[in-house]
Amino acid sequence: MVTLHGEHIYLRALEPEDLEFIYAIENDESIWELSATVAPYSRYLIKQYLENAHQDIYEAKQLRLVICNKETLVLGLIDIFDFDVKNKRAGIGILLQHSENRHKGYGKEALNLLCNYCFTHLDLHQLYCNISEENIASIKLFSNQGFQDVGLKKDWNYSNGSFKNEYLYQLINTNVH
Repeated sequence: MVTLHGEHIYLRALEPEDLEFIYAIENDESIWELSATVAPYSRYLIKQYLENAHQDIYEAKQLRLVICNKETLVLGLIDIFDFDVKNKRAGIGILLQHSENRHKGYGKEALNLLCNYCFTHLDLHQLYCNISEENIASIKLFSNQGFQDVGLKKDWNYSNGSFKNEYLYQLINTNVH
């Protein structure tokens, strides 16, 4: 896969050297709600996942990329999931690991790079994301990139003893038919 370069960041494929980074993210309970994670992951399982990360998006139906700054510091992850060739759509998720790297434009640039990749190279018609109604930063990020709120899923996720609503946002590529 080609590395996707922006002005301040770039996106690259997962590497075996990302083991400790992925381990830290997958085992950070403070973000489990975002990924519907309910149990810790072992280094062994993450190592197996990384060994299979070479799978083609058409086979795996997903693609996880690492967000790096120009100094090659790993900032976070951006994912394509539920890749659906027939219907020309996929879901997108993004996570910047440390709060000090948020609100600096890295997420916006990563999202823009990935949307362009999806529409240009994967020939997708639409992208979507699921965002908790409490996640104001993500709502702002995706809205500013042209994603539109198309619905509210009531009591969609159960977390910390209560049900939470989740929005569905879509971005339609009007250049693909």
